[in-house]
Amino acid sequence: MLPIVGIGAGLVSALLFTVVITGSPLALLLSYVAPLPVFIAALGWNHRAGLVAVAAGTLAVTVVLKLSLGLAFAIGAALPAWWIAYLALLARNDDQGNSEWYPLGRLLVWIAAVATLVTVGGALAISTDFETYHRVMTHGLQLVLTGGQGIGPVVRLPNGVDAGELAARLAALVPAAAGASFVPMIVANLWLAAKAVQLSGRLPRPWPFIPSTRLPAQAVAGLIGGILLSLVGGFIGLAGAALAGALIAAFGLSGLAAVHDLSRGKAWRTPTLFAIYLALVVMLITVFPFLALLGIADALIDLRRRKPPASPAA
Repeated sequence: MLPIVGIGAGLVSALLFTVVITGSPLALLLSYVAPLPVFIAALGWNHRAGLVAVAAGTLAVTVVLKLSLGLAFAIGAALPAWWIAYLALLARNDDQGNSEWYPLGRLLVWIAAVATLVTVGGALAISTDFETYHRVMTHGLQLVLTGGQGIGPVVRLPNGVDAGELAARLAALVPAAAGASFVPMIVANLWLAAKAVQLSGRLPRPWPFIPSTRLPAQAVAGLIGGILLSLVGGFIGLAGAALAGALIAAFGLSGLAAVHDLSRGKAWRTPTLFAIYLALVVMLITVFPFLALLGIADALIDLRRRKPPASPAA
């Protein structure tokens, strides 16, 4: 049964991954859920089914297209889904024999780490020489800005702004943006897969209380380290920027979870959550950093700590 499930999941995942070559908006959207079948196989059966899915999907993409795209599928979609699903189902028994499941906060840190590795791997796939990589990225962004070779509409830049210089500056931000965007993509796929598996009755882990998600304080040190590394330059700096971007995204999600947790039972809960989600839709780049700051504060001082009830007067 496991090989059949794994092979089927791998082939579906490979199909979702490869449809992006058609270039349609729907195909791009479908490519975002390429890890979903691998997640479902690993969560609903076990991690071995997930590994079969990784192997089957990688082989399918390699045979139909080429080896480089097969490796891109494995590294960018399938293996991250398998590893995160494996961690999500880890458990240990405490002294009373109760199962302690892998904490959501640490799982989110792992997702940020995987996002960093995938971003660095993608950059190395372009070129192992950093100057060449930066030149390729800058040229690609310049084509996007100018609409060259039919790539998108021409962007009207303000007077005095050179497209080449702007593209070079944007290229420096790509690693952080890539790391940050990978985190919510994996989180969304994990949630969808876990919910589907739970509804089928195959999820071994009890459904967690997601608003309790809180990153460990060590993640703040990781963020500071990523920011400092990003100043070094080269692929080391690229890795630091990717790590910083990924952890900022993770802290933002943690901050959003904190808002959900802290507002429980409060009269202002509904309007506050409505305003936050509306603001995220309208001005994501402006609002999300504030949620990240909330997540950082929560990791350092535990904003969710409940005060014990007051003792009765003597």
